[in-house]
Amino acid sequence: MSPFQQEQEKKKPEAVEQEAKPVRRSPEKSAGNASRQETLKVGVLGDNMHEVQRTVPQDEPPPLPANSELHSIGKRVPRNDGRFKVTGTARYSSDVRLPGMLYAKMVDSAVPHARVVSIDTSAAERYPGVKGVHIIEHLLGVAELTDKSKETGKYPVVRFAGQPVAAIAATSQAAADAAARLVKIQYEPLPFVLDVDSARREGAPLVFPGPAKQAETAGGGGSEDDVPQKGNVRGPDIGGGRPKGPRGDVEKGFTESDVVLEGTFTTQVQTHSALETHGLVADWRDDGLTVYHSTQATNSVRDELAAVLGLPKSKVRVITEYMGGGFGAKFGAGTYGVVAARLSQKTKAPVRLFMDRKEEHWSQGNRPSSQQTLKIGAKRDGTLQAMHLTSYGTAGVGTGAGTAGPVQNMYECPNCRTEEYDVFTNAGPGAAFRAPGHPPGCFALEQMMDELAEKLNMDPLVLRDKNDTHEARKVERRIGAEKFGWSRRHAPGADTGPIKRGTGMAQSVWYRINNMDSACEVRIARDGSVQALSAVQDIGGGIRIVMAQVVAEELGLLPSDIDVRIGDTNYPPGSPSGGSMTTGSMTPAVRNAAYRAREQFLEEVASSLRVPPGDLMLDNGEVRTRSGSRMPFRQAAAKMRVEQVTATAKRSPEYGERQQLFLGGVQFCEIAVDTETGIIRVERFVAAHDCGRPMNPLTLESQVNGGILQGISFALYEDRRLDRNTGIMVNPNLEEYKILGAKDTPKIDIVFVEHYLGRSSTDAGGIGEPATIPTVSAIANAFYNATKVRIRQMPMTPRRVLETLASAQEQKSTTGGLF
Repeated sequence: MSPFQQEQEKKKPEAVEQEAKPVRRSPEKSAGNASRQETLKVGVLGDNMHEVQRTVPQDEPPPLPANSELHSIGKRVPRNDGRFKVTGTARYSSDVRLPGMLYAKMVDSAVPHARVVSIDTSAAERYPGVKGVHIIEHLLGVAELTDKSKETGKYPVVRFAGQPVAAIAATSQAAADAAARLVKIQYEPLPFVLDVDSARREGAPLVFPGPAKQAETAGGGGSEDDVPQKGNVRGPDIGGGRPKGPRGDVEKGFTESDVVLEGTFTTQVQTHSALETHGLVADWRDDGLTVYHSTQATNSVRDELAAVLGLPKSKVRVITEYMGGGFGAKFGAGTYGVVAARLSQKTKAPVRLFMDRKEEHWSQGNRPSSQQTLKIGAKRDGTLQAMHLTSYGTAGVGTGAGTAGPVQNMYECPNCRTEEYDVFTNAGPGAAFRAPGHPPGCFALEQMMDELAEKLNMDPLVLRDKNDTHEARKVERRIGAEKFGWSRRHAPGADTGPIKRGTGMAQSVWYRINNMDSACEVRIARDGSVQALSAVQDIGGGIRIVMAQVVAEELGLLPSDIDVRIGDTNYPPGSPSGGSMTTGSMTPAVRNAAYRAREQFLEEVASSLRVPPGDLMLDNGEVRTRSGSRMPFRQAAAKMRVEQVTATAKRSPEYGERQQLFLGGVQFCEIAVDTETGIIRVERFVAAHDCGRPMNPLTLESQVNGGILQGISFALYEDRRLDRNTGIMVNPNLEEYKILGAKDTPKIDIVFVEHYLGRSSTDAGGIGEPATIPTVSAIANAFYNATKVRIRQMPMTPRRVLETLASAQEQKSTTGGLF
C-alpha cells in the first residue's frame, strides 16, 4: 500500500457521508459550539410539504424560504466564466506555459504482460534537447498484490499494453516524443488474458500470481479487503442490505412469489474521452512543488503528491483554474503526476506532461464491463418478494466493477442478495465514471421491472409506484408521464413497416454524499468588493456561479458583484467534484461564511452609523435601516473601520438523525428503430429530477443534458476494442472510438422537483450522476416497445440490433410464435 493509500485508510471514516447526531430537544454544546432548535419545511414543494424540528448549529444562518421567495438562489443566472471560455481567455491546465518549461513523454509498454528484464535509456539521453529521464518504480491507480514477496524485481511487472515504464523530459514535445522511441526495453513475455469469459476459466493465465486488492480513492473504485480470490476472480462481494450484507432470505422470497423472472445482461467497457486529457505542469523549486493539474480534486492531488514524494502538505500547491472535462477518473495525482514532479526535481525546471489520446484510452481509466444475471420474484399484485443479482465485470488490472447499487437501493424488497465479482484481465485499470456501476446496473434492473410489468399485465409506472417509496420519484413519474404523453403509448411491436417507433422509461437512484472537508472564505473589502475563495474546482458543473449566487443572496447583491476564486489549495479546502457531492458539500459552507462576514460587516457599518446592527438590512445592493433610510453597499463599506472583514466556514454535519439519503430521477424516451439497417435514432427525452433545492436551473439543465447525451453515447456507440493477439486497443482515438455527435442529439425536456430535506443551510444537492443512470435502460425499454424484442447487450450497434431481431425471428419460427 502506497503512503497516500495508507493515509486514505486512516481518513476513511471522514470520507463517507457524515450525518448529524439524533435530534435533541434542548440547546447543547458540541465540540464547543452551541446549537438551537429550528422548524424547517421538508418534502416535495406543492405535494407533501410539512414541518420538522431539527437541531442546528447556533452560528449558522436561519433557514431559507422556498426558491420563489429568493433573489439569486434558484434563478437562471448565466455562468460567470462563460465569456472567458468561449473567447479562449480561460487558462486550462493544458494551456500553462512557464519560463524554461520542459516537455515530457511517457514510454509505454507495447506488450500486455511481461517482466521487464532491462531498460536502456542511453540513446534517449543522448538525443538533442533531452534534459531528464525517469524510470517508473511504482504505479498508482491499479490493484496490488497483498503479498509483495510473490513478485520481486527491479521494475514493476507489466500487466497491460500501454502501462507506463519510463518518461523523458526535453526542450520540446517533438524531442521528447522522438527520444521516447529510442528507449530499449527487454521483456520476458508472460501469458495474458483479455476478456472476462477467458479469465474466469480454470487454468487461465494469471494477471496476478496471488490475491490482489485496490484501495478506494476520492473518486471511488477499489473494493473491500475481506473478499476472497480464486485465480483471476475476486469475489463474491455480498450485499443487498443497507449499508452491507444480504437482506432477508431470497430463496424463501422466490418460493413465495407468484411470478419469477430471470435475465442476463451484458455491458461493454466505456472510456472517459474528456476533451482535456490527463496531465499537469509540475514546477518543483527549492521551496516546494507547484502543479497546474487537470483534476477534479485539488486537495486529493496535493495529499497524494505530498505522501508519495515525502513533502509536507504546506510545500505542495495545486492549481486548477479551469479544466476540460472530468467524469470520475481525474481525482488523484496519477503515476504521470508523480513522474512529472520527479522530472521537475531532477531537471530543476518546470515539466509539462499531458497524455496523448492513445495513452488516455489505454491507461487513464474506464467504466468496467459487466455480465449480470438478475432474478426477481413478485406477487400477482406486483409487490416485489425477492431479487438476486450475480455480476461479473472487469476493471482490467483494477477493481470496482460492481453494479449492485440500483438493485440494493431503488425498490423496497424484503429479500435481496447481490453477489459482485471483479475479474482481473490484462487491460488498463477502471476508474470512477459518472455513477460508476449504476448505468449498467439499471440496464438490467429496469428492463426486468418492465418485463415483470408486462408479465403481470401492469403499466410499468404502476408497478414502480407499488414498490418505490422515494417521495420525489413518485412525483417525477407523474409529472414526467404527463409531459411525455405516456398515456398514448402503444402496445409493444404495434408499428408496421421497417421503421418502428417505441417509448420507454426508467429511473435512477443515487446517494446524497457530502464531503465535510469543504470550506469557503468570504471577504468584504472597504471598497465594497466581495470575494469568495475555496480550493474547490469547477469541472463544468457550474459551482463558480452557484457560489456567487449564494454569497449574493446573503449580502443582498447581484451574483455579478461577487469575485469567486477557486481551484487553488492555498485557499480553504474544497470538496472533490464528483459523485454529485460538490453543490451539496460546498453551498452550506459558502452560505455560512457569507452569513458570518455579513454579521461582521453590519457591526462595522452600524458602529459608524451609530445604530444597532439589528436595525440594518441588506437588500438590492443597499444597506437599509428600519427607519427607511438607505445607502449603497459600496458607500456603506467605505465606513468600515477596518480594511476588510473576512469569515471562513466549513460544511457542518447534516441536520437531523443519521441516515442514508438518496437522490432520484425518472426519464422517458422515444426512439425509432430501422429494422432494415439496425440503426436506432433517439428522438426525444423527458427528464424529471430532484436534487434538493435547485440552485441554478440553467446549470442544472446543462448537467442533465450532458448526462443524457453521455448515456445515449454509452448505449449506442462506445466500445473499447482490444486486439486479441497483442492486447493493444485498436480504436484509441476519437475517430474509431465512436461517441455521440451533434446530429445524434434528441429533443430534451427537463423538469426539476424541489425536494426539501432540511439537512443543511442551503438544502442543496447534486445532479451529475442521476441523469446518466437511467438513460441506457430507458432506450432499451423503448426498443422493446418498438420491436417486441428484448435487447440485453450493449452497445446497441446496427449489427447487434439486426442480430437480435434475426435471433428473435428465428426463435419465433421454431416455437410457433411463442417467445
